[in-house]
Amino acid sequence: MTLDDVAGLAFTLPEVVEAERRGTRIWTVGGKTFAWERPFSKADLRRFGDDPIPQGPILGLRVADLMDKEAALAAHPEPFFTIPHFEGFSAILVKLDAVHREELGEAITDAWLACAPPKLAERYLRG
Repeated sequence: MTLDDVAGLAFTLPEVVEAERRGTRIWTVGGKTFAWERPFSKADLRRFGDDPIPQGPILGLRVADLMDKEAALAAHPEPFFTIPHFEGFSAILVKLDAVHREELGEAITDAWLACAPPKLAERYLRG
């Protein structure tokens, strides 16, 4: 999967806006960022120590809460992960080169639902 695939999946959802922040792509709904390109900072890279550093494009996705975060990480341990910088933050990271389209689509939809204005989310869920 690529960032263009992310954009394609995000734009299947209502009122999504793509923008650029600090040279990276972000996707918002109702003024809230629900998905973003997440390159690693120098501090992130140091924290990996001797552990392998995930390669390829990395996507950040919001989740509804920390329980949803733990559930997503447990259900999809290969493509979904976290780093110390995200401790206590309701978001996950996704290795785009390791995720399947269907699971990415579901995760993007869940991220959108976590950030969408309640009335918009309700309309979407009603179909």
